[in-house]
Amino acid sequence: MPFNRLIAVGLVLVIIGAVLPFLIVLRYLPSTFTLNFLAYGASTVGIFLAVIGVAMHVGDVRKKSRDEYDEYDDR
Repeated sequence: MPFNRLIAVGLVLVIIGAVLPFLIVLRYLPSTFTLNFLAYGASTVGIFLAVIGVAMHVGDVRKKSRDEYDEYDDR
């Protein structure tokens, strides 16, 4: 999966993980164990996916910059 999709999916999950507790506090949704666990899980998985996506992006950028540096190396 490309890193931009991982970041996008992670962002959506983190937003879901933030909106669900907000709706529970405002009493638009009932506070059930399943819904609370879903909000926590979405937030946690979203953060991990986003961090993995950012790490993949940084690795890709570093690899490209290293390849460009090696192209001009006079050894």
